[in-house]
This record gives sequence, structure tokens and C-alpha cells, in this order.
Amino acid sequence: MSKKYESLAADIVKLVGGKENINHVRHCQTRLRFTLADEKIADTAALEATKGVTKVIINAGVYQVVIGTHVADVFEEVEKLVDTNKNAVSSNTGEKKNIAETVIDFVAGTFQPIIPALSGAGMVKAVMALLVVFKLIDTSSQTYYMLNVFADGVFYFLPILLAFSQAQKLKCNPILAAGVAAMMLHPNWTALVSAGEPVHFFGVIPFTLAGYASSVIPIILVIFAQSFIEKFLKKRIPKSVELVFVPMLTFLIMGTLAFSVLGPIGSILGGYLAKFFTFLSVNASWAPAILIGGLLPVMVMFGIHNGVAPLGVMQMSQLGYDSIFGPGCVISNMCQATAGLVVALRTKDKDTKQTAASGSITAYMGITEPILYGINLPKKYPLISAMIGGACGGLYAGLTHTHRFATGSSGLPAVLLYIGDNTMTYFYNIIIAIIIGCVVTGVLTYVLSVRFEKKDNLKKNLVNNSENTITTNSSSTEGIAAAPVTGEVLPLNQAKDEAFASEALGKGCVIVPSDNIVTAPFSGTIATLFPTHHAIGIKSTDGMEIVVHIGIDTVELNGKHFEAHVKQGDTVSAGQKLVTFDRNGIVADGYSTQTMVIVTNTDEYSDVKLLTTGNVTTGMELIQVTR
Repeated sequence: MSKKYESLAADIVKLVGGKENINHVRHCQTRLRFTLADEKIADTAALEATKGVTKVIINAGVYQVVIGTHVADVFEEVEKLVDTNKNAVSSNTGEKKNIAETVIDFVAGTFQPIIPALSGAGMVKAVMALLVVFKLIDTSSQTYYMLNVFADGVFYFLPILLAFSQAQKLKCNPILAAGVAAMMLHPNWTALVSAGEPVHFFGVIPFTLAGYASSVIPIILVIFAQSFIEKFLKKRIPKSVELVFVPMLTFLIMGTLAFSVLGPIGSILGGYLAKFFTFLSVNASWAPAILIGGLLPVMVMFGIHNGVAPLGVMQMSQLGYDSIFGPGCVISNMCQATAGLVVALRTKDKDTKQTAASGSITAYMGITEPILYGINLPKKYPLISAMIGGACGGLYAGLTHTHRFATGSSGLPAVLLYIGDNTMTYFYNIIIAIIIGCVVTGVLTYVLSVRFEKKDNLKKNLVNNSENTITTNSSSTEGIAAAPVTGEVLPLNQAKDEAFASEALGKGCVIVPSDNIVTAPFSGTIATLFPTHHAIGIKSTDGMEIVVHIGIDTVELNGKHFEAHVKQGDTVSAGQKLVTFDRNGIVADGYSTQTMVIVTNTDEYSDVKLLTTGNVTTGMELIQVTR
């Protein structure tokens, strides 16, 4: 079935550095996810230029190759070319993960493998709700009872699924982890909890009476501890008897800890989490839906959505519904699909039209990466329109307390997940929210396309005509920005931050600094100065707007290593000292010093041209813009 992807798979394996550079590979709904021995060996630019590859994203130590909905077929061929059973090891790139990246990587690695089971169970619940609404089955019937068993089995035994996937992530025995989770769900323990009589292990150790069915946090704490205990035991027990004594001692130790300490702590934390979700739904119901609806595309680009989505699963395990992630996610996806569809209708470029049309269809089904990376992000205006539309639809969903009753896909079929509690109210509200978001998105995309598609088509016509006709160049240079930092100039696509590398924030370049001073690239006004002084914006007298962003994620340093010598609103001269920074201190704290020089009003120019590469000193001509 996947034979047609043999060539693509071979190209991908070759361009990531060959099978010797691949420690581990898996896939999700749209991406191949590689753990590479050395990410520097991979030829990212060539990969992104490969037909069949939509985008390459490097996030939290995972080298992600975005393929599309047929990624499983491509993976089948990749699997034949690499050793997928090879244990993943740490990348030797020398780059340090920050705490946020580490947490997101852990959460994503734990929850993503169980998404298909949750989605399947969620859709069973949706079908069951439809059958009840159309009076095809009765809630007192055995059919309803058994369908509920089909759907609730995954949620009831959620701790076992989480234990298995978390153990794989933490490199401990997943079968032993599932065994420990099974102890916590054993009917005998449930009976003891129901009886309410105190339980003392060996008459000494008290076991807190708490139920763990459908819970999330208790099992995460338990398996996290088990990963250390299991490795400790393996180091000290002889290999000849390891098979017997490691499992036995693991069960004895973890069983005791699970019922006496870790499980109860997790149960208490889960209780507080439930109170937080309840408080949020009552006092700020608009917040999650509007934030997810508006910002989900950016979250996807940076991988942050992997750390947010499980909050919906946790809320559902605590309260029986999800208002944190689901509503905003489905609205955002529909808005992205709508933006892509408008582009398909407006553009005159055949390749763009085909990509936009096919990408919008898959986006309506809940898979947005092809339209996000293929159309909306490169063109920018559809992405902005979709984010505004998503926020508007999310606001309505939040204000009406719209929530889903099961976890599933986030495409059009997901609206069925909003039928529950013997009411159609949430179903109607999510449809209204989607319509609001799509209408706002469609109108904005259309209005902006009048300008931007016209400009793109004009550029293409000029290029095509120039092949056969000698024309007079009527464009004029509007401004030149000098290098604000001394160092080595690199193309912007080599920025280690996806938002800059994708040109989502504007065109420009990267400078790897060899000095500690940022100077004004031209005479003008300080338009913005971040409180942490890691980024500064300057506007020239001719209207050119430049942002100099020092380092990657250096906002987390909270101003450490940075000193500003001007303030917002100041008038400055070309070459004037603006900011000084400590390169060595930034590197010592684990951050890259790559400095991005971005023309933030790129859309106002027909051309933004990099005048030089290699080593530059402050004051040398760097970027030229043309109307």
C-alpha cells in the first residue's frame, strides 16, 4: 500500500543524516518524529525543498518532518530503512533544553500515544448520543448500556494506558507499569474504598481510601517514581535473577508507595485541579476558548499545544467534560481551513490553488499542518485572518460555556462530541461559534487577498514578462539598514526559532554576534523596547521598521545580561549605541546568541534584499527595501 512512498522515504532518511544518525523514529497524525544523534548533520533546507515534505520543525529535541495525513504510509517505508527498535539517546548537539521544553516533551510523549484510543472512544460516545437524540435507542436499553461500556472502558482504565505510554517515554518496563496501574484499579481495592473502613498494610502503613478510575495525576506520579526505582533495582540485582526479582520488588515497592503516598498525593492534586477547572468555567469561561481559538496555530508551530491539550483530558477525567482545549481547537481548525479555501478561490497560481484546496479539505477534517505550513504561514495574511476569526468564535463558545463530552478529532465530525447531558444546547453553540469564526475569517481573508494576491500575481507577471521583454524598472529603493551588530550574517531560515525562520514575523537575517553592542541601523525613533531589553524596535524617518532580537528565548532571562542605553520614544542617530549584552553570560545560561534583524513591515515593500553575507561590522550596509 505504501510502495509509492519508497522514494520519498529514502530521500528523507538520507537527508536527516542516514540511518546511522537516527536513534529513534515514530509518527503522529501528520509528522515523522526523529530523535537524531546529531541534528546538525540533517540537511533541513533540502528536506523542506523535497516534494512530499511540507515543513521541518525542530522542537524539544525532536526533529519533525511534516508529511500530511498519509504519514503512516511514509513511515511504513522509513521503518524498512532504519532500526526503529534502537533506543533513543540524547542528542550531542550540545543544545540545552529549557524547563518548558522538557515538560512539553514529557507531556506530549505521555499523552500522544493514547490519543487514537481516546478519539475512538469519544466518537462512540458521539454515535451513542445521536442514537438517543433520534430515539433509535433508549437510555434504559441493554444496547445503550453496552455502548456505554464500549466508550467508557478507555476512560475508566485511562491510568493503565497512561502508565504504559509514560513508561515508554521514561524508558522503564511498560508492562510492569501497566501492572502497577492495574493494582490501583483492582475491584477489591474499589470495594475497600466503597466500604470506607481504614486499611493498614501489615497493620502499620495506612493506605488512603481513594479511587483511581479515570484519574490522571496519581498514575503519572507513580510511574515517574517507578522509573527511578526500576533502574535502581536493575543496577544492583544480578542479571541471572533479574527476571524474577526486579518485577517482584517493583510491584511490592510501587504497590506500597502507590496506595500510601503517591496515589493519595495525586488524588489531592487532582482535587485541586478540579476546583481550578470549576472556578475557570464559572468565572472566566471565555479565557481558554478565546486563547486556544486565537493562538492555536502559533502553539502548533512551537509545539506548545502538546502541553496544553492534555489539560482537556484531565478536565474530562475530573468533571466529565472539556471546555479547556476542545472548543477553541475545533474553531481554530475550521478557521484555518476557511482561510485556505478563500486563498484557493482567490489565487491565480495553479500550484498554490491546488495546495490550498487540498489542504483546506484535510483541515476541515481536523489535520491543519498542510494548510498551515503550505499556505497560511508563508502568505501570512490567511494565518492572521484565521487567528482573529478563531478568537471571535472562541469568545462566543467561552461565554456560552460550550464544552465537549468526549475527546476526539478536532475536525467537523467533532461537533458530535458536543451532544450530551440530554441536551443539544452545546451542539448548537459549537456550530454557531464555528460559523462566527469562519465568517470573520472568510471576510478578512478575502479583504486582505485583494491587496496581497494582487501583489503576488503582479510579481509573477513581471517575472514571466522579463524572460521575453526588456522593461524599464520603475521600482525605487526606499531605504537601507546597516548591520546593528558585529558578527557573521546567516540567512533567516537558519534561525533556531521557527517563528523567525519561517518569516512569519517578517524578512531579514540572522547575525551570530562576535561583539556585545547593538547600534542603530539608521536614524529614526525607538518604537519599542522590551522591558527585558533583549529586543528593540527602530523606525526610520522613511518608515522602515526594524526589530533587533538578541538571542533565542532570552526573554526568559528577565533582563539578565542586557543593558539598554536608550528608552522607548527616543530619537537616535545611525550608529548610536542602543543596547549592550553579555554574550558569554547568555551562552553560560544555556541560550543561543543568534541575533535576528527583522523588517517587521515587510508587507509594505515589494522586495526586501539581504546585501551581504559572511562577516560584517556595525555600520556596514545590510538590508535594502524597495517599494
